[in-house]
Amino acid sequence: MDYALKLSKEFNVRADHSANIISLIDEGNTIPFIARYRKEMTGSCDDQVLREFNDRLKYLRNLDKRKQEIVDSITEQGKMTDEIAFALVKAETLTEAEDIYRPYKQKRKTRASVAVEKGLAPLADFILEQTDLSVNEKAKEFIDAEKGVENVEQAIAGASDIIAEKVSDDAELRKVLRKKITEVGELTCKLLENENAKTYDMYAEYSEKISKIPSHRILAVNRGEKEECLKVGVSVNTEEFVDAICAVYVKNDSESGQIVKNACADAYSRLIFPSIEREVRSDLTEKASEQAIKMFEVNLRPLLLQPPLKGKIILGLDPAYRTGCKIAVVDSEGNVLDTAVVFPTPPQNKIEEAQAILLKLIEKHNVSVISIGNGTASKESEIFVANMIKESGKDLSYAVVNEAGASVYSASKLGAEEFPDYEPAQRSAVSIARRLQDPLAELIKIDVKSIGVGQYQHDMPEKRLEEVLGGVVEDCVNSVGVDLNTASQSLLSYVAGLNKGIAKEITEYRKKTPFICREDLLKVKKLGAKAFEQCAGFLRIVGGNVLDNTGVHPESYPAVEKLLKAVEYSLDDVANGKIGDLLAKIEEKGWEKTAEECGVGVPTLKDISAELLKPGRDIRDSLPKPILRSDLMDLSDLKEGMEINGTVRNVIDFGVFVDIGVHQDGLVHISQISDNYIKHPSDVLKVGDLVKVKVLGVDTVKKKISLTMKTADLPNGIAVANQKTDRERKQGRMNAEKKREHEKKQMSNEDMVALLMKKFGR
Repeated sequence: MDYALKLSKEFNVRADHSANIISLIDEGNTIPFIARYRKEMTGSCDDQVLREFNDRLKYLRNLDKRKQEIVDSITEQGKMTDEIAFALVKAETLTEAEDIYRPYKQKRKTRASVAVEKGLAPLADFILEQTDLSVNEKAKEFIDAEKGVENVEQAIAGASDIIAEKVSDDAELRKVLRKKITEVGELTCKLLENENAKTYDMYAEYSEKISKIPSHRILAVNRGEKEECLKVGVSVNTEEFVDAICAVYVKNDSESGQIVKNACADAYSRLIFPSIEREVRSDLTEKASEQAIKMFEVNLRPLLLQPPLKGKIILGLDPAYRTGCKIAVVDSEGNVLDTAVVFPTPPQNKIEEAQAILLKLIEKHNVSVISIGNGTASKESEIFVANMIKESGKDLSYAVVNEAGASVYSASKLGAEEFPDYEPAQRSAVSIARRLQDPLAELIKIDVKSIGVGQYQHDMPEKRLEEVLGGVVEDCVNSVGVDLNTASQSLLSYVAGLNKGIAKEITEYRKKTPFICREDLLKVKKLGAKAFEQCAGFLRIVGGNVLDNTGVHPESYPAVEKLLKAVEYSLDDVANGKIGDLLAKIEEKGWEKTAEECGVGVPTLKDISAELLKPGRDIRDSLPKPILRSDLMDLSDLKEGMEINGTVRNVIDFGVFVDIGVHQDGLVHISQISDNYIKHPSDVLKVGDLVKVKVLGVDTVKKKISLTMKTADLPNGIAVANQKTDRERKQGRMNAEKKREHEKKQMSNEDMVALLMKKFGR
């Protein structure tokens, strides 16, 4: 297969760029490095496109490998034909390839294989010819008591089993039937008697077209089935499918034709449908899992890239009831200054004592922000902190942060290595403080499945989830850049070209001597030339060569010198921020001409220019800062119609959850995000977006808040206006009904038969 050509068409990139990407990947280059420093070779494909490209390349290579294994197996059996070889070449999926291989695969003992052993294959061939000759007379020739064929009936039954398996093994037939079942079939559920079944009441008598069912419902149904609360299956019109198969295999109404017809019905009900049902459900689950992983990816990226709260001394508070709230104060670099335990929550309720301890710590260390975990006792802790701020009159603020995974980190080997003298709960308090201070640096220490964004992450294929989310973390870390002299070992391990082993060697090296320039990396054990090439541009050194504190790769330093000389600037000018008209000077000379003079492409020149204008910049600084509060509302304070500013905390298939400062996140259903049609909430919203919402309803018993964003402002200046009139809505419903009627007509059995007949040229 010409991978470059095929992927060029699939990803809509130039053929030479496609070939370059494959070559770069095969040479061992990392995705962040390719995306950032090889733009001329890839047509400026970003990291997400490159990862999808790489995934698809792996699939195609695995497909070709499997095809070759099939060819080898069939050839060894002496059954390879030009027809089979051509069919394998045409096969575009692993499923299609396996269908072709199905008749030649070594099988466990089946009814058909037993019949073949009894010598009934010639009788099956005779019946399939469907002549006017007597089947009973022919069957008498195959009666053999020693082989277990006692009479005519047993002979015909065995031959029918052979025919049924032959029909079932028909690759083209299975392909057409699978496609049609996917188009017209319905997923059905029934509630089983189980103590947990009440959770799945909405699926008591549920059915939905396979082609329409959303991913989150597939995963919900799967979980209900796994917990033995639901019986799940695929429903289709069996008679129509049997008729379609018979239209291909039954030639006439002869005695033989009737036997073939019965064998077709048996093949469908016993062999084809159960197998395709499993395949269809497996495919649904795979696609739903990929969508769920995609949602996790969509949520994780902005969560990791939340703006850090720089230059602040932060008090982290890990809420609890009986064991007390653990306190940790960290300085602006994340170093722990102090720890404590207070008991402002039930059952102790030592509010005054807790307040005195906290105010003393705040005064002693000049704390300006309090970070509160959102776990158990969070509401009571937030009330306590808000009242303390109000009564003290101090210039303090607080934020409630998602503490998902903090307990996992605190009990982990990494947590123990970082804070060997602290109890796990104290480590959690440190983590909660640091999550506000630098979300990326802290969250990368946690198992991605425990971060708590997305949906059904614990039901996902673990290897695939870790692969995708590991890629997200890697992209985020490298897009921000890492301080070589201060970054944790965990953070360094995500830098392109590095791993845990090399990261450890880096931290050991800098204990003896700090890094002065990027070239010092080559002195680190296990870090060779290739690793240096991949990682150097993403590592920062403050206080040395100004270029070492930018995203400019060392390989481009000569190009920078040429550029600065051409526009009459120096590195000192860059360090002192005196190159404000750099872009204007390049524009005057011309980008193409300047790039040629510098020996780089225009995309690289633009990247270099952007870095020179803002050395040491953090891309997160331009994002909206986290909302800091000094007071809070209660659920009972919310009234219908109230407008509130909030922060998007999670984006899922059916809506978004928004933090509005009442301890309980509210849900904006997808239907309430915009009056304009949106395919998915992630089309307009992401984690961390600041939004204005209106309260639709509050259920204080179930602690559920319904919100709307209609007529509110969406992020990025997208205004939402009610543009649909009642007439338009009515017309929309009528159009949808017409579409459904049209689909029903398209589902006719005649269409399926015609498709099958066309496939088989009959």
